[in-house]
Amino acid sequence: MPVSVHKGTLFRVLGVLAALLVLLGAEYAGLLRQLPEICHFLLYFVPYLVIGFDVLRRAWRGILQRQVFNEYFLMSLATLAAFGLGIWGEGEYPEALAVMLFYQIGELFQSHAVEKSRQSIAALMALAPESVWREEAGDLKSVEPEDVRVGDIIVVKPGEKVPLDGRVLSGESFLDTSSLTGETRPKRVGPGDAVVSGCLNGASALRVEVSAAYEDSTVAHILDLVENAGFNKAKIEGFVTRFARIYTPLVTVAAVLLAVLTPFWGIASWAEGLRRACNFLIVSCPCALVLSVPLGFFGGIGAASRLGVLVKGADALENAAALTTLVLDKTGTLTTGRFGVTELVPLADGLSSEVLLELAAHGESCSTHPVALSIREAWGRALDPSRVKEMNEHPGYGIEATLDGKRLLLGKAQLLEMSGIAVIHDKPGRALVHVAHDNLYLGYIVMADAPKPQSGEAMTELRAAGITRTVMLTGDSEENARVVADALGVDEVQAGLLPDGKVEAVERLLAETRQRNERARLGFVGDGINDAPVLMRADVGFAMGGLGSDAAIEAADIVILDDDPRKVAKVIRLARATLGIVRANIALALGVKAGILALSTLGLASMWAAVFGDVGVSVLCVLNSMRTLGMAKRV
Repeated sequence: MPVSVHKGTLFRVLGVLAALLVLLGAEYAGLLRQLPEICHFLLYFVPYLVIGFDVLRRAWRGILQRQVFNEYFLMSLATLAAFGLGIWGEGEYPEALAVMLFYQIGELFQSHAVEKSRQSIAALMALAPESVWREEAGDLKSVEPEDVRVGDIIVVKPGEKVPLDGRVLSGESFLDTSSLTGETRPKRVGPGDAVVSGCLNGASALRVEVSAAYEDSTVAHILDLVENAGFNKAKIEGFVTRFARIYTPLVTVAAVLLAVLTPFWGIASWAEGLRRACNFLIVSCPCALVLSVPLGFFGGIGAASRLGVLVKGADALENAAALTTLVLDKTGTLTTGRFGVTELVPLADGLSSEVLLELAAHGESCSTHPVALSIREAWGRALDPSRVKEMNEHPGYGIEATLDGKRLLLGKAQLLEMSGIAVIHDKPGRALVHVAHDNLYLGYIVMADAPKPQSGEAMTELRAAGITRTVMLTGDSEENARVVADALGVDEVQAGLLPDGKVEAVERLLAETRQRNERARLGFVGDGINDAPVLMRADVGFAMGGLGSDAAIEAADIVILDDDPRKVAKVIRLARATLGIVRANIALALGVKAGILALSTLGLASMWAAVFGDVGVSVLCVLNSMRTLGMAKRV
């Protein structure tokens, strides 16, 4: 609901509430008793039209469109009948006016709650850039983001959002990624670093080479996901919608029968029968269910966005709440996705791990191979190029060089064995860099795709969140996969799988999960393009959105924007809390309404009780749903 409409409704509510209080005071003082009945009627009916004209208009529009049975029709019929009772002398005008007034107060609460829920998600829409500074012949020109091509050079000034994905050519700065990932710590970037659209640049300008057109950028993908997030309804939402379609005409017919049959059978007068029917209609309005249930899910989606997680629909939250089995990809999901030094094994007498790494780093000083880069990064200190002479690279085997005037061999066992150097190791199947210097075997360096720093904590949190079975699927070797699984505490490992093998494995795991519990669900967490088929097949697909492929992000139900595996457990806890709130709303609404409906049928409930049964319960359900807005800090 637009803010202007919000304010208009608020002013009408406050004005009519003041008028009602004045009229009730005048009634209590006896000042209205001497007025003609038509004046008495108009004093209440005019404020009623002011506060209720939009409800009456919607009810009439529904009749014209042959969609008669809705909450507006029920509210209009009940309140107009109550005014009719007042003219008949068998009712009170204040009750009829109060019903419509409190109904509008309830609507105001609901609109405010929806707006609050939208704010977290709608904030992402501000990520879209309005213009881009593009370099053209040495000058900067402001252009539309859609006009920028891959390879163009753009400049991101201090305080501006990064408009397009790219790589920094020059300049150093800090990027605020909180709007994308929920991470409050700034990220330092410099030449060669990748930057994604939607981040806020710090105090220094950056020259960036564009790597993706606007329609393929991170921001464009996120906006598309946000705009479509509400289309996928949860099963419980569908149930409520179907229930309301059947329930509303039934209660209307029941109210008519109540108004006719109670006086016909001599149980009550015609006026009393009509009064009971009015109460019946008021309390039977399904708005507490129809509005508060989707509002609960919408609030949960909004809370997830504050965590840096995009949920594509209420059905994803509903399924996430039922997860008991979680299947995880290894590379890029639980691990960093790149080789690193995980272990140093010196085998020569008196040789330290530090010296072994120093020799290897100098030997790899001129290589551009990823393994060489990882070894130099692990050394982390300045290298002395003058120590290295005559370096030769043997593709597929390793490096031969002269270090400190002595022959140095780095690489696979075959390279050393071809030179007559015996190799010793006890780690079959692992990626090893063997080191020999001056024809003496010194030891080896274990290279592996190292687990992310957060992965161990993520597995602990998943078990605490109720995940009873974790399975790692990977195309890597059994040995490498087992090392990672044992380090992190993953229950099962299935290694050496091609993409179709992953799908078959998930099919089997789905069948096993359903066999144990028909209501249980299976989730899959992945990031690569080869994970897309599995993400679609799982009950809930989680994609790592920071480094993940576009295909994985499109196929997933839930996207984690900063690649932090700990957020999977947070989403599960958030989903369960959201579903608990939704179920509480349903139980509250149905329980209270059933009780007051029964009392109204027996003539034991006043119209004020009916107002509470409708508006009061709606407000309580809405306030309960608004609890989801603060759950991002609690999960």
